Amino acid sequence: MSLAASLDELSLSNSFAALPPDFYTRLQPQGLNAPRLLHANEDAAALLGLDPRVLGSEAFLRVFAGLDPLPGGDTLAAVYSGHQFGVWAGQLGDGRAHLLGEVRGPEGNWELQLKGAGLTPYSRMGDGRAVLRSSVREYLAGEAMHGLGIPTTRALALVVSDDPVVRETVETAAIVTRMAPSFVRFGSFEHWASRRQPERLRELADYVIDRFYPDCRAAGEGGAPYLALLREVVGRTARLMAQWQNVGFCHGVMNTDNMSILGLTLDYGPYGFMDAFRLDHICNHSDSEGRYAWNRQPSAALWNLYRLGGALNVLIGDVDTVKAELAAFEPQFVTAFHDGMAAKLGIGPWRPDDEALLDDLLKLMHDQRADFTLTFRRLSDAARGQPQPFLDLYIDREAAAAWLQRWSARQAEAGGEREAAAQAMDRVNPLYVLRNHLAEDAIRAAKQGDASIIIKLLRILKNPFVTHLDAEAYAGLPPDWASDIEVSCSS
Repeated sequence: MSLAASLDELSLSNSFAALPPDFYTRLQPQGLNAPRLLHANEDAAALLGLDPRVLGSEAFLRVFAGLDPLPGGDTLAAVYSGHQFGVWAGQLGDGRAHLLGEVRGPEGNWELQLKGAGLTPYSRMGDGRAVLRSSVREYLAGEAMHGLGIPTTRALALVVSDDPVVRETVETAAIVTRMAPSFVRFGSFEHWASRRQPERLRELADYVIDRFYPDCRAAGEGGAPYLALLREVVGRTARLMAQWQNVGFCHGVMNTDNMSILGLTLDYGPYGFMDAFRLDHICNHSDSEGRYAWNRQPSAALWNLYRLGGALNVLIGDVDTVKAELAAFEPQFVTAFHDGMAAKLGIGPWRPDDEALLDDLLKLMHDQRADFTLTFRRLSDAARGQPQPFLDLYIDREAAAAWLQRWSARQAEAGGEREAAAQAMDRVNPLYVLRNHLAEDAIRAAKQGDASIIIKLLRILKNPFVTHLDAEAYAGLPPDWASDIEVSCSS
């Protein structure tokens, strides 16, 4: 497949726009004044089959600044509903997002969505804009998660402007173009169930099944395909939660309208990768009750799946079978989490008695505020016979050494050569994650029109498991000022 030399040459599908008009509102974005392209992502462009030379064109800037439509696209804002912090919020929708169209790429289809492109009928009390600060964070986040091998939306372009946007202070506007095979959410299903419109609910479920889960059609007649859909979403969500937990990632706003029907990490707002570990770490300053703390994310996901199951039961018609599918979440999550942790610890296949070893490590990390990422990364040093880097993360080195001795004995039981085990651990324990202070450095530079830190971070985070020679500072403990960074729902 030859690369498209212009946006006009992209192959578009616009399948979501082919649904009935009740699912969305067609409207054009409200573009930025005097926009500037801060950065465009060549890796994301390749997914679209787009020649990277197009990224610097005026036509590219105008489309992704919200000034011109995507050639062949069908621009719209989607409607959905949802529970926010456990409370039914009713109708929501794309309050500051515009779906430009769906591109047929070399290896799959990608919807392109502008975030921050102005008011829609679903903006409620918002202004439809996004600020530079939050846009840089979202632009980096999807690529960082992709580098870690975690399902996620991607980012194509970051366009900035001097247009003022009022948040806690007056900031400047930006638009981030994000990509996903679909932006359908749990809340998309809740919307039609809550409105008692089963035919619309069926149309949405059929669309999702036919586009993304075609094997569910083989499940049988009646409600069977929709039960199979729920089964698939439960499995994907369980595995996604395990991956989040395994890297110390906190989403921050796990509302049902922020949960992807495809099991992607969706809607990056007040997210965070933990520095000093706390079992109950809260990354969102707005989450005063700790509903979405790190150790509560799996249970929050299950709660959200129950809301999805309740909506789909309108089509399935059998509460007991729905509950049975939802009951599969916990064992699938636990298996995926344990398998991931066994690989991170380098102890071979998980055994039931490994629970105590892991629990004691997490308690040790929690009590001493040890760095999450470096704790696991430096275990490979210990596997090579160099325990000191690991011990240096702990104030009570005697307690850390006692745990390390237990771990070393368990690793010896797993067998194998030490260096091979250490290398295997390095392939699953990242050296670099998108820490808040690194994102903050990128934001500060971006405010001056400087994309150099974004560029460097994208290069490092593309492969976070190998040592980058010029990136020692990106792999160290955070500076003292990092503890003062707060991210909230306005982030």
